[in-house]
Amino acid sequence: MNVHRTIDAVWKLESARIIAGLTRLVRDVGLAEELAQDALVAALEQWPVSGVPDNPGAWLTTTARRRAVDHIRRSQRLTRKQEELAHELDRQPEPEQDDVLRLMLVSCHPVLSTDARAALTLRLLGGLTTEEIARAFLVTGTEVTQRVAAAKRTLAEAGVAFELPEGPELAGRLASVLEVVYLIFNEGYSATSGDDLMRPGLCLEALRLGRLLAELAPREAEVHGLVALMEIQASRSAARTGPSGEPVPLHEQNRGRWDPLLIRRGFTAMLRAREVGGTPGVYVLQAAIAVCHAQARTAEDTDWARIASLYETLARLLPTPIVQLNRAVALGMAYGPQAGLDVADGLLADPALRDYHLLPSVRGDLLARLGRSAEARRELLRAAALTRNAAERDFLHRRADAFTESGPSGPTLGEAARAFLARGDLDAATVHSYGQTLRRLCLALGEGQPLASLTAGQVAGVFTTAWGGAAARTWNRHRSAVRSFGAWASLDGLGAELERRPETGSPAGALSPAQLDALWNSPELPLRERTLWRLLHESAAGVKAVLSLNVEDLDLDDRRGRAGDTWVDWRSGTARLLPGLLAGRTRGPVFLSERRPGPARTPSREDLCPETGRRRLSYARAEFLFKEATRALDPEANGFTLRRLKPQPGPGRGE
Repeated sequence: MNVHRTIDAVWKLESARIIAGLTRLVRDVGLAEELAQDALVAALEQWPVSGVPDNPGAWLTTTARRRAVDHIRRSQRLTRKQEELAHELDRQPEPEQDDVLRLMLVSCHPVLSTDARAALTLRLLGGLTTEEIARAFLVTGTEVTQRVAAAKRTLAEAGVAFELPEGPELAGRLASVLEVVYLIFNEGYSATSGDDLMRPGLCLEALRLGRLLAELAPREAEVHGLVALMEIQASRSAARTGPSGEPVPLHEQNRGRWDPLLIRRGFTAMLRAREVGGTPGVYVLQAAIAVCHAQARTAEDTDWARIASLYETLARLLPTPIVQLNRAVALGMAYGPQAGLDVADGLLADPALRDYHLLPSVRGDLLARLGRSAEARRELLRAAALTRNAAERDFLHRRADAFTESGPSGPTLGEAARAFLARGDLDAATVHSYGQTLRRLCLALGEGQPLASLTAGQVAGVFTTAWGGAAARTWNRHRSAVRSFGAWASLDGLGAELERRPETGSPAGALSPAQLDALWNSPELPLRERTLWRLLHESAAGVKAVLSLNVEDLDLDDRRGRAGDTWVDWRSGTARLLPGLLAGRTRGPVFLSERRPGPARTPSREDLCPETGRRRLSYARAEFLFKEATRALDPEANGFTLRRLKPQPGPGRGE
């Protein structure tokens, strides 16, 4: 067992250099990882018997390089390269330092999606197994395997060279690496979902990658800035949670628990960034903000005016709503809560923050400081409803409970919405449709808002943010739901500011063969989406019918499945994909959502997979994913609806 632990530790330390060196030799990152894995398997087989070598890293490197030479010889190519490699093998040189930087640039190449970049980086440079990455991001091992495989395939098809770019291209590629490393750190520092506030393993891995990158690119100020930012943020880890795992806000943390070693490392990295010089970039500016916090002996000593000024500069370089929200916090601390609330209120209509729980959380804090307790309570409860992290949700509920509700009496928006949907005269389809509209109103305005205080202006604001860019048919459907709800609740003017949009008379035609080819050949298309879209195209069935299919009702040999009282048939394209999607499942929905449902949203038994615990993929989610995936194919960049997958009538339907 001790030998296995040693092998695991050596692999995590050496795998990046080994894979990088192999990639330089074979010019294929996927093949390089396979050869490195062969060396790891050899170590697992031999070291328990022969003992751990004196230089285990060199042993793994030599073994992997021999595998590379054997592969090249077997492929009967590059005869001259054969001799050079054999000569190199005899000398057993250390892999070039630049090789690891090249590997970082390849694994974080902009041609890959953000999720693919993160998974591939942790796999190749972090030495993490598929299962470790899956646990870190709360996804299945299959999903990680698919991401990594798709990323390697994309790199190969795009012909990404294992070379160091120069000038502006190098800066752009480094920016992509920094983005991935900070994404990994943030997912560990403030987990977006799950039961725990933090995942320390991801933080440590991001710190290791950042420090390694600083060694490989010592003349890049932004690299040192990112390292400084992560070191100082990581220094607060022990103080960020209370005895029960609950979050502790920055101004309430026991600064005696901040790690002084990590703070010193952060200060050192910041000094290196300043020595490099140049105009401060986004990471150097964020690190400067972190330094301000770390230099303050107490929360009261924090130079909030300086922090607000830094955020203003950062907002000019990175004009994102998240930066503006952080600026609102700083302004509220420096110049009073109303100054912060004015900025935060200006973000309410930003679609990017529509479901971002920290916006109502920040507004709740500012409202509480202004003495507006009832509004603060509603905002904190709204934040709790939006977060997917259990520890944070509990914390927000406790904070909300500290305030008492006051104001207009009578039912709340949430209570009225539930009563409206529970009426006996609504069929299931109408309840589902109206429920989508009212759920969005509750999330945007808070379930606790008194119904009597609900205004047409508030409803119009929600519509603009949520469905401002939606098709006329979608807008009108939600408008109709609000008008029906308003009439039932004796609030007839609730939809007064919502104009009905004219709808086009004829639906859009089917996708062209070229557009379909682009979809089928997309290298990053997940298996679930690929199967669903193929099935919709080949069967010409309705979206609801296909999404209602269950595994136990499929006849894979006859290529058909029962959906209610009808049959859905498919052809060879779907037949090739279905077994992989089912992955041995024998019951439950064919098409499943990405995550398990939360405790507050338990689906009905027929919509829950008994083997995975995941729910049936919803029509709304399927439509959204298709629109996002087809924006690039749409001349108007709006994306297409799933109905356009139905084949054109007449002969010529292809596979």
